Amino acid sequence: MLSEERRRKILELLERDGRVVVKDLSRRFSTSLITIRKDLEHLHVQGRIQRAHGGALPIEATAQRDPALREKERLHRKEKHRIAEAAVRFVQPGQVIILDSGTTSAAIARVAKNIANLTIITNGVNIASELAGTNVEVILTGGTLRKNSFSLVGPLAEDSLRHVSADLLFLAVDGFDVDYGLTTPNLLEAKVNRAMMESAKTTIVVCDSSKFGRRSLSLIAPTSEVHQAITDDKIPPKALRALRDSGVKVIVA
Repeated sequence: MLSEERRRKILELLERDGRVVVKDLSRRFSTSLITIRKDLEHLHVQGRIQRAHGGALPIEATAQRDPALREKERLHRKEKHRIAEAAVRFVQPGQVIILDSGTTSAAIARVAKNIANLTIITNGVNIASELAGTNVEVILTGGTLRKNSFSLVGPLAEDSLRHVSADLLFLAVDGFDVDYGLTTPNLLEAKVNRAMMESAKTTIVVCDSSKFGRRSLSLIAPTSEVHQAITDDKIPPKALRALRDSGVKVIVA
């Protein structure tokens, strides 16, 4: 059986059963586990399936969904506040930091607004609104507004980030699979996030524990490009070990 034919049948099985398992597929197609994993990875990179431990799930059943900002704000509020308090300990007066538009980043903005002589670069209209009327100097990237996330994306946002330099980037992500990297549901958002990482001296990922082990459509960067991570105490022990083994310093708030 040709690889494309096998992958097409995998998609049919996924649509019928709601999930597929690597071992079952190996037996069904009389091929190796490695070959099946390569098939699933190929389909995942194409955005047609969502990889899961031991198999795969349909896109709509995973972190692939791109929920609205107001929906995200209701989730894990206490954990996000603890993460924000831990994050601002890294910020010194007079520094330049970058915040993306995530709700954890918004929590950081609320805690950081009283730090002296601070400059915050952001693509988040929600972040700018949070900081309006404070002493923080706010630089908005410009770009096209994404209505459900209040973020600015596109070439204008990416180009503006290439002309600045920041001390720290606090990056909130939708998925953090240690083996794969940082992900988000939107392709344009991922490109802006990559530009942020290139403009910052240090990248600190800020995400609650529910984000670990999840993959979304768009890869932002591999784990190797992350310097530190801040999360809550519900992080799965396996993910915590894997992060530290990858050389990422982890703060558990």
